[in-house]
Amino acid sequence: MSTPKNSLTSAGLALLLGGQILPVIDFSIVNVALESIAASLDANHVELELMVAVYGVFFAVCLAMGGRLGDRYGRRTLMSIGVLIFGVSSLACGLAPNMLTLLIARAVQGVGAAMMVPQILSTIHVCLTGRSHSRALGYYSAIGGLSFVTGQVLGGWLVSADLFGLGWRNVFLVNIPVCLLILSLSGSLIPNTFSEKASNVDKLGTTLLAAAILCLLIPVSLGPLFEWSWPLIAVLMMVIPLFILLWKAEQRIELKGSAPLIPPRLLRLRSIQFGLVLCVLFVSCWSGYMFSVALTLQSGLGLTPLQSGNTFIGMGLCYFVGSLISARVTAVFGQMNTLLLGCGIQIPGLLGLIISFHWFWPTVQPIHLLAATMLIGFGQSFIVSSFFRISLSEVPAEDAGSGSAMLTTVQQSAFGLGAALLGTVMYEVLKTTDNYLAAITGALVTEIGIMIAVVILALIYRSYLKRRAV
Repeated sequence: MSTPKNSLTSAGLALLLGGQILPVIDFSIVNVALESIAASLDANHVELELMVAVYGVFFAVCLAMGGRLGDRYGRRTLMSIGVLIFGVSSLACGLAPNMLTLLIARAVQGVGAAMMVPQILSTIHVCLTGRSHSRALGYYSAIGGLSFVTGQVLGGWLVSADLFGLGWRNVFLVNIPVCLLILSLSGSLIPNTFSEKASNVDKLGTTLLAAAILCLLIPVSLGPLFEWSWPLIAVLMMVIPLFILLWKAEQRIELKGSAPLIPPRLLRLRSIQFGLVLCVLFVSCWSGYMFSVALTLQSGLGLTPLQSGNTFIGMGLCYFVGSLISARVTAVFGQMNTLLLGCGIQIPGLLGLIISFHWFWPTVQPIHLLAATMLIGFGQSFIVSSFFRISLSEVPAEDAGSGSAMLTTVQQSAFGLGAALLGTVMYEVLKTTDNYLAAITGALVTEIGIMIAVVILALIYRSYLKRRAV
């Protein structure tokens, strides 16, 4: 039996949003601990990339499953299970004696995050209406983006503070008290809601998607280290047949009247097609940017984790301000123009960052990068605010949940793949030049090229919308 819609109090909403912050921060908080982890566990660049990537991949492939389990067994119940898994795996990360243990624990962390996150948005949708619902979604959107940047700053402080002599391990152990707080209060503050028409978990679709993403991730991450040997090429070539198998499996499930992980009927919509491509390109750039810049600041320039984290403060503040005004900007310029405006702000910011690195190298300090990173954060806020609105614009109301889940799954996958993509670019340049300035330049030039591709695709899609409107 569903809980009444007005049962979520302000304290309950705050607790839900606290649960949202944890998984998002853990994408980026590790970036400023990279050098410390490498020194402590004797990790190479590839292992550091994988540490970021496996979390995102397991988060992504289990996300839809987490949502459906919450619909069936209770959203608060699944959120609590997710928080418990996340907390225990955070402890395992913090105590990891070697990189293999850390990588396994990070994968389990991703599973816990996937059990937790879908319940937050679903509970808000079910329990709130009208102005309260709109305000809660505004908080959800703003906090989600800001948390990604805040993680870098918090991580820098935690590593530099070296609380209890634990160094980088604090970036994981800090999750434990938050998890305990959520577990202790969720029973009294968060209603346990259910779906009247809960769908079965698409086990085959989830397995095929996980296999396809891993077959992409592993060769991209390990390729430079193993000179792109034939086993890695063979694994990479499996990606296309796996996606074909996934498509056929999802078609069969849809024809039976069941709920596939990735509904083929939605993939036929132009807005979804554009949204998925936009998501893969932009989100990969975003997470790859955070990884590569943090690695350069610490390993290439010798900045402390605190200095590295502080480099992203201006970016975070501008992202937050941009998120607050994005709705008004969209009302004036429209969704597609707001997206293009965001790209038009971010690309000069990336160019400015390249110039700043070259101008001040090798004595680069956070203040030298402030103007460029502020531009990047401001531009990103407009792109992110436009993403879901544009992608879901053609999706029928009854499919909104499925469409959102599919986009979020791809989004989290792209977060995981971004570090591997730009990290590989950096690794290849470092291998030939042994120069971090050249490496970060190569990564940022690659990102600019991808963002130009986003602009071209956006202009093509905008032209399509204009022709359709005639």
